[in-house]
Amino acid sequence: MARAGAPAQFHAGPSRLTRLTEFGTNPGALLGHSYVPRDLPSVAPLVVVLHGCTQTAAGYDHGSGWSQLADRAGFAVLFPEQTRANNTNLCFNWFASEDTAQAGGEAESIAQMTETMIARHGLDRSRVYVTGLSAGGAMTMAMLATRPDLFAGGAVIGGLAYGTATGVSQAFDRMRGHGDTSDTALADAVRSGARGHDGAWPKLSIWHGAADATVNVSNADTIGRQWRALHGVDAEAVREEHSAAGMRRVWSDVAGRDVVEEWIVPGMGHGTPIDPSGDRLGKPGPFMLDVGISSTAMIAESWGLVSADEAAAVAKAAPERVAKRAIPVRGKAAAKTAPAPATGIQATIETALRAAGLMR
Repeated sequence: MARAGAPAQFHAGPSRLTRLTEFGTNPGALLGHSYVPRDLPSVAPLVVVLHGCTQTAAGYDHGSGWSQLADRAGFAVLFPEQTRANNTNLCFNWFASEDTAQAGGEAESIAQMTETMIARHGLDRSRVYVTGLSAGGAMTMAMLATRPDLFAGGAVIGGLAYGTATGVSQAFDRMRGHGDTSDTALADAVRSGARGHDGAWPKLSIWHGAADATVNVSNADTIGRQWRALHGVDAEAVREEHSAAGMRRVWSDVAGRDVVEEWIVPGMGHGTPIDPSGDRLGKPGPFMLDVGISSTAMIAESWGLVSADEAAAVAKAAPERVAKRAIPVRGKAAAKTAPAPATGIQATIETALRAAGLMR
């Protein structure tokens, strides 16, 4: 699957998380961890966070800073975790249909954990959100597609659209930006996964590095097309914002509600954008990229968990740390351009994934 971790875990220190137990039948055989602030307000929101390949729940929390922000903003966090028995490289199995359906497999395990957290801590069912990096990002899309009634919004970082791969070969093709399909087919894949859902669709925030050589940046466009089709949003009805942090594009529905946003970060490779300087969030490490903007804070703002001023206090872009790179061509033209060959650590991970990481 999408390679979103390091060959060695980047955080071996103490965890801020607590093991989640007794959360259901757990058909996907996942582990669960949580973070609940000491003074959590009543009927608080919940954020579900999905790590990338070779990462752990505690390691991803350390790098992204989600539990830190939970202390400041007053929400609970759930961290499902993959096991090596399911996937050698700890990737969520986003490309396996049995793990991305409503019933059975990893998606149902994550839903069971989510329901348990809501009931156990008296959380606000209308403010439940999910986010993830790479394999976790692709599984984020699976959760939004199969449980649109459970999640009010999601954020995918370096991920892939739902229902576009059903095996190892297709997974690699999609990661490289190959095998594009129509907007109608993309939306139909989600509707099929949602099993007749006729309510509102969750809002979505899409993040991708312009220089991502692991999951081609064209995948961000594919995700956007899939979700705009579900919301019935005109692709041309977009507003754009340019800054040192990157390009942000936003689409609103007929009611004027922002339903899809896309961040393309110039010069950034494959990983989660963070800004650990000063009193900000997260710690740099493999695939936790210090580019001067905290995606954690900005995503939380897009969901209304923190105010714009609060997000700015922890996520103000530092232009000197953001590489000045041109934004790539969007859409199908970008999809036809293959990324540069993998080298170094990335090549090592790719070799391992080809050999076993995507296999049970």
